[in-house]
Amino acid sequence: MINNHDPREFIRGLQQILISDTKRIGFLCGAGTSMAAEMRDKNGEIVYKNEKKRNPFPLIPGIKTMTEEILKKIDDAELIKALEIIKEELEDTEKDENRKKNAFMLENIISSVDQKLRVIGKGVLCGINKEKLKILREQIQNEVKNFVSVHSNKDIKLLTVDFLHSKFATWIINASRKYPVEVFTTNYDYLFELGFESQNLPYFDGFVGSYNPFFDPVSVENDLLIPNWTRLWKLHGSLGWGYDETEKKIIRSRQSSDDRIVIYPSLLKYDDSRKQPYVSYIDRLSTFLKKDDGVLFISGYSFGDEHINEAIVNSLAQSKSSSVIAFIYNENIVENDLPIIIGKRSKKMMICSNRKALIGGVFGNWKLKREPAKEDFDFIDQYFDRDAPIPTKDKGKDDEQTQNTGNLKLTDFNRFVNFLISLTYPTIN
Repeated sequence: MINNHDPREFIRGLQQILISDTKRIGFLCGAGTSMAAEMRDKNGEIVYKNEKKRNPFPLIPGIKTMTEEILKKIDDAELIKALEIIKEELEDTEKDENRKKNAFMLENIISSVDQKLRVIGKGVLCGINKEKLKILREQIQNEVKNFVSVHSNKDIKLLTVDFLHSKFATWIINASRKYPVEVFTTNYDYLFELGFESQNLPYFDGFVGSYNPFFDPVSVENDLLIPNWTRLWKLHGSLGWGYDETEKKIIRSRQSSDDRIVIYPSLLKYDDSRKQPYVSYIDRLSTFLKKDDGVLFISGYSFGDEHINEAIVNSLAQSKSSSVIAFIYNENIVENDLPIIIGKRSKKMMICSNRKALIGGVFGNWKLKREPAKEDFDFIDQYFDRDAPIPTKDKGKDDEQTQNTGNLKLTDFNRFVNFLISLTYPTIN
């Protein structure tokens, strides 16, 4: 039996959630939300991958591309050999084939190096000593900084009138809500900060002070301090975060981003002062979902962080009415792919890919139940791209069979933001 999900019914439910001012709305944004922003030259023109101008370069590449490009720049023979050993170790620890394919990624590599640095002493691991391991860690971290520091690239213009993250900020401002919007992101870049500040949207990220702002876990938990400000929680660290060895605390400084970046793939291995932001933000994510009437929208996140996944699933189990709606940009998702596997752990999760979805624990295709009325075409086109008609005869009139299957457009963060803006003054069909 082939299962189907009607995208129009799904969108109706989505509209009801988003236009309700009593729902608590949150977003979990992964690398795909930075990739969705188009790269523009210093004149603000989109930079395309080819002359046909169909595929713009992403402003920041995805984690797979970033990993590949960073590792290409490592030319020391000893470090290359060490990375080959680390690759084998990471893949050998994964029994699941899906996880094995994605084991040798940036944050897992950094995590492995960090663990080795803590135990190596005066010995040798992966054929290199402690000093060489430090060089490997620093080289990778500096290259990450170079990739995500698009804000300081003079050949790129960010704050155009249609800058993606500015448009997202505009929706937050115009959407009248009882509770502040909470944005959780695994990205290191400044795109959300730049977008929010370009629209004069006040936000709070857990740091307090003005000279050397420091992370304050108590303020993360207290909604009464700044009740109406948007929340921005950077789950994996950020540019501009540094560790003050003297004070033993995380500080935020533009000077910090010039020579280091705090990355948190393996924070549970660190001492309490270093892991505090990560733990506090994960707790905040759990708290958001445990409370009633919370809806967490996931975009650009591939479910690669087990701690985040556990927090989501466990928190939903303790909530009466909160839910998760995840948009996965994947044309060919199958039932044993990781997002679907995670989604099946709770019927309060919807996993929506381009052509298929997991809703109510049922995996099926996107398919309209009936042919839409002509006046509905423009509305449906905002979120759904129907497949082309299939010819039924060689020639003649009316020789095509219409298709009600197709692609959900909202898996692209750019399309999703445009959809959000269209709901500022919604018309429910």
